[in-house]
Amino acid sequence: MLRAISQKGFDVGNIVFLSVLVLLTSYPFYYILINSVSVPARILSAPAFLLPKGFTWVNYEQIFTKNDLIGPFFVSLSRAVVGTFLTLAGSSMLAYGLTKKQLPFRRTMYFGVIFTMYISVGLIPNYILMSELHLLDTYWVYVLPGIVNAFFLVLIKTYFEQLPIALEEAAMLEGAGVFTIFRKIVLPLSKPILATVAIFSAVGQWNSWVDNLYYVTNSKWMTLQLLLLNYIQSQSYNLRDAAALSTMESAISVTPQSLRMGITVLVIAPIFLVYPFLQKYFVKGIMLGAVKG
Repeated sequence: MLRAISQKGFDVGNIVFLSVLVLLTSYPFYYILINSVSVPARILSAPAFLLPKGFTWVNYEQIFTKNDLIGPFFVSLSRAVVGTFLTLAGSSMLAYGLTKKQLPFRRTMYFGVIFTMYISVGLIPNYILMSELHLLDTYWVYVLPGIVNAFFLVLIKTYFEQLPIALEEAAMLEGAGVFTIFRKIVLPLSKPILATVAIFSAVGQWNSWVDNLYYVTNSKWMTLQLLLLNYIQSQSYNLRDAAALSTMESAISVTPQSLRMGITVLVIAPIFLVYPFLQKYFVKGIMLGAVKG
C-alpha cells in the first residue's frame, strides 16, 4: 500500500516536473511567435509576454514584398535536401566499408576521418582548397565538402556493427553481393540512425550561412539565411536614421525587433514541420548509435 502511494506520488511529481520543463523550453518559441504578429509600434516599449498586442501580418508582408526571397529560399531548401542525401549516402557507404575487417588500411582510413573532428586547418587553407577544387562561386561548395562527416560516420558505423552478422552471411549464401546487402538489408534495418543523421544534417544545411559568406559572391547562389541577415542589418540602419529624423513612433510600420521575430519564425518553421515526422526515430537512433561510439 505504502509502495503504491509512493509510486503514485512519484508519477504525479514526474508529470508536474516534465510539464514545467515543457513550458519553459517551448515558451521562447511562443514568445517569438506572438511578437512577430503583434503591432510593431505597440511592442516598442514592452514586448508581448502572454498574448499578441494587436494582430498584423505587416512584418511578414515587409519581409516578402521588399526582398526576392524565392530564389534564396529554394537555394537553402535544395541544399538541405541534396546535402542531406549526399551526406547520408557518403557517410553510410564509408561507414559500412569500415565495418569490414578485410578492408585494407581500414584503421588508417578510420583514424584519418576521426582526426578531422579534433583538428581544423582554418579558414584560409579551406578557402585555398575550395579554390583549387574550382568550387568557389558554385552551388556545389554547399554540399560536396560535407559528404563525409566524421561525427555522423562514428554514429552510423557503431550502429552497423550492432546489426546481426548472420543476416549478411545468409544473404551472401543466397548469392547477394555487397551492394545488394547494403541496399536491401543494412539500410532498411538502420532507419533510426539514418533518420537521426538526416535531422542533424538537414538542420545544419538549412541554418548555414558562413560558407555562403566566405566562398560565394554570386547572388544567384545566395542562401535565405544570409539574405535575411543582410536584411536585418539594413533595416536596423534605416530605422535608426528614421528615429534620428524624429519620425513619429506611431508611423513606424515595422521595427528591427519585430522583423527579427518574423525572420526567426520563417527560419525555424521548416524544422518544426519536419521534426515531428522523424522524432520517433531520433531518440532510438542517437542512443543506439552513440552507446559504443
